[in-house]
Amino acid sequence: MIQLKKIEKLQGFEFWKKTLKEACFVVAPMVDQSELSWRILSRRHGAHLCYTPMLHAQVFVRDANYRRENFYNEVCEEDRPLITQLLTVHGRTKDQKGAMTGIASWEHVREVRKAVNIPVFANGNIQHLSDVQRCIKETGVQGVMSAEGNLHNPAIFEGLSPPVWEMAEEYLEVVKQYPPCNLSYVRAHLFKLWHHTYAVCCVRLQIHQDLREELAKVKTLESLVNVSDQLKMRCQEEIASGIDTNKESSLPFPHWICQPYVRPPPKDLSAKGNSHVSQEMKGCQKRALEDAKMSTQILSKNKQKKMSRNPSKNFSPDQKPKYIKCEQCGNPKGNKCVFNLCRGCCKKKSFKEVANCSSHGLKFKSKADAIKAQQDQTDTKTEIEKDCSPPQSLQLQTTKLPTGDMP
Repeated sequence: MIQLKKIEKLQGFEFWKKTLKEACFVVAPMVDQSELSWRILSRRHGAHLCYTPMLHAQVFVRDANYRRENFYNEVCEEDRPLITQLLTVHGRTKDQKGAMTGIASWEHVREVRKAVNIPVFANGNIQHLSDVQRCIKETGVQGVMSAEGNLHNPAIFEGLSPPVWEMAEEYLEVVKQYPPCNLSYVRAHLFKLWHHTYAVCCVRLQIHQDLREELAKVKTLESLVNVSDQLKMRCQEEIASGIDTNKESSLPFPHWICQPYVRPPPKDLSAKGNSHVSQEMKGCQKRALEDAKMSTQILSKNKQKKMSRNPSKNFSPDQKPKYIKCEQCGNPKGNKCVFNLCRGCCKKKSFKEVANCSSHGLKFKSKADAIKAQQDQTDTKTEIEKDCSPPQSLQLQTTKLPTGDMP
C-alpha cells in the first residue's frame, strides 16, 4: 500500500523566505496594467515579485478568453514568483483616490507591521529607489510595492532613470515575445512612458500633438511601434539641436527621461511639509481645474473631458432633475408609462394583464391579438375546406375488374 505523505503549506515568514525568496521590490497589482509582458520587463530591471492584474472573479470563471489574456503564465518560467489576488494594506483612506490621492500614511503602515506576525509590504509614495529604502527604514516592512512609479519608470528598482525610448522598445519586444497581449494594455503603457513628453511638448509647445493623436487611434501593434519610434526620433533631434524644453516645465529631468508623475498632495498635508515627500516628488503637478463654476468640486478626468465637450453640463447631485418614482419599487418610472411604473414592474404588469406600454416598448396585447387573429384565420380556413368537400354518398366507387380476357 502506498502511503501519501501530507505536505504542510508554508505560512507567514517561512512562505516569504522560501517561496517568495525574501522578495523586497514588488510590482503592485494593477487593473489592465500588470500583465505578463510588463511583469517580465519589470523583473528584468530589478523587481523581485510581481502580482497579476486585479481580476474579476466571475468573468475569470466563465470566460476562457479573459483567463488567457490575464493569466497566460503557465509556460513562462521567467515570471516567478507570482501572486494572484493576496490581501494588501494600502496606506490611504477610501476617499484618497484620483485627484484626492495625496500622501500615503507610513505611520499607519508601521502600526500594522507592529500588530501582525506575518510579512508586510508597504505601498504608496514610492517614486524613486531612495523612497523604497526610506520606507523600509521608517516602517520596518519586509517589502515595498510600486504602482505608478513603476508604470512611468520600469527601472525604478534598479535606481536608474533611462531614456523613455529604451524602456518602450524593450517592452514592445517583450510583447512580441510573450503573446497574447491586449492592444489596449500596450497603448496605455506607452502613454504612461511618454507622458512627460506629451505634458511638456504637447501642452506647452504643441510640437508632438499629431503623434499623441495617432497613438490613440492606431489599431495594430506595428503601428504602436511606429509611433514610439517617431517619438524617439523627434526627441533625439531635439537633443541634437540643443533645445531646452525643460525650462518650460518643473520636471527634475528632461522629459525624455523616465521619471515619476507626481500627484499633487492635499493642501493640508503639503502645508505641513510631510516628511515622506521626497524632493523629486515636488516636481510635476497636475493642472488645476480652470472652470470657475466647478472650482469648489474635484472632478475626475472623465468628467473633466465631458465638461470640455459640453461646458454647460451639470455634475452637481443637488441640481440634477428629480425623477418620479415607480409606484411599486421606488425606482425612476418611465416618462410615459401607462402604469406609472419602472420598466421591470411595467413588464410584469403588462404580461399579467396582457397590455401594451409604448413607453417601454412592451407589446403583449398586440402579440396576443396577432396570435388570436392567426388562429381565427386558420379555423375559418378549416371550416371552408370542410364545407366544400363532396358528400360521402356522391363519391365515386371503383371496382377492381378480374384479370384476363375481356368478355
